[in-house]
Amino acid sequence: MSFLSLLFGGGALDPDKFEVLDKNAFKAAIRNKKVQLVDVRTAGEYRTGHIGKAINIDFFQGGDFKSSFEKLDKGKPVYLYCRSGSRSRKAARKVLDMGFEKVYDLQGGYMRW
Repeated sequence: MSFLSLLFGGGALDPDKFEVLDKNAFKAAIRNKKVQLVDVRTAGEYRTGHIGKAINIDFFQGGDFKSSFEKLDKGKPVYLYCRSGSRSRKAARKVLDMGFEKVYDLQGGYMRW
């Protein structure tokens, strides 16, 4: 892996553990279920609007990001989204590195919601 890939989170994520869902599939997956739905945008972005019962864990808050995810169940899927899909993909990599088994990402982020 190149230095830039390490720095910017390049490389493919394991398709058995990571999946990008379009808006309709994402909505169906979280509808009427108790899921771990996480908005990884900043608190300010979250306050301007968010999806249903999403909790806010700011990707840019390093230590808080990690400690907040450590409170979640690693055996249950995590549904992530950000503004456009870039941060949530990077967040997915971190979450999977922490030992979570399955992560779903909203294609196009909240902008496409």
